[in-house]
Amino acid sequence: MAAQIAQSCNCAAGVLLNGAGFSPKPPASPEKSFAVFAATGTYDFNYPEIIRMDEQLEKLALPHFLRRFDGSHQWAPADSMNEALAWFRLQAMKSGREPHEDTFIQEQFQQETERAQKFEQSGDLYAAWNEYRQMVTAFDGLADVAAIRSRSQSLEKEKSVRDATKREHQNFDDQARLESDISAGLSSLAGGGGQLAEMRGAVRQQIIDLRSRTEHEKQEEKRRVLRRALSGIFVQAMEAGNERMEAKQIEVARAYFELACEADPNAMWALQNLAIARALTNDRKGTLEILRRAKSNTKDPAAFIEWFKTESAFDKFRESPDFRALFDSPPSH
Repeated sequence: MAAQIAQSCNCAAGVLLNGAGFSPKPPASPEKSFAVFAATGTYDFNYPEIIRMDEQLEKLALPHFLRRFDGSHQWAPADSMNEALAWFRLQAMKSGREPHEDTFIQEQFQQETERAQKFEQSGDLYAAWNEYRQMVTAFDGLADVAAIRSRSQSLEKEKSVRDATKREHQNFDDQARLESDISAGLSSLAGGGGQLAEMRGAVRQQIIDLRSRTEHEKQEEKRRVLRRALSGIFVQAMEAGNERMEAKQIEVARAYFELACEADPNAMWALQNLAIARALTNDRKGTLEILRRAKSNTKDPAAFIEWFKTESAFDKFRESPDFRALFDSPPSH
């Protein structure tokens, strides 16, 4: 949404993108461009999209910066957000929108240098190269970047850096393959029909198998790819379920929410939507089962109880003893 507003108004100096890129594509020319700071979790299903967007911005020679962080499809941590705001200030100084502030520039330059050196000292030359490379464009014209440009160029020639770049793109292809068949199966459920239960069962087993592979994978790089694929399937199932709910196809929506719960059994978003769908299909026992699971997983018991008391789908069950017990007793952990 932020990117769409900036592109349509042609009035933005910069956009901070978190966990998603442009729709449909970045600005085509420098005249309509703006500075882009993007943040993405290394376990985010959108990770390939963000990396490819960053590469496209690089080819277009548009001002951009990418911050990877440990996490899934979530808000970047506070230090990444602070870094984004600092980077936008640097861009404002480079463009003349803000006066140069030498102390601030040197502080940021030192912080980024230390970050790159830390990666280099740990042996992660690919991450170090990315830091040095981005520093060159961020500080060129504000500070002396000769030394970091030289180090970036040197690291770019390292075999481990070239191999890491190729491997990352291979991981993107692997993620797409892992998602492909399951995604097609999810799409086929949309029409509902008499074979809904059979189709759901086949997709369910595929999701269970993928989740099992993810849980048992020992190699960190492969586990990241599996987690991205699994979370991508989870989000597809949830979005499809919400669409079917809006279309009043409650049975189909229920099937999607059940599959989402197979992908992430502890996700409150999925559990609460599944409870509503089951209640709307008059599945009293199934609704109670999912509500108990949701209650045991909630991190905000008060908000959960308030939601349960006010959600109209539960009106027909709420006063029965077993349902009342949900908000009369404390949550189990």
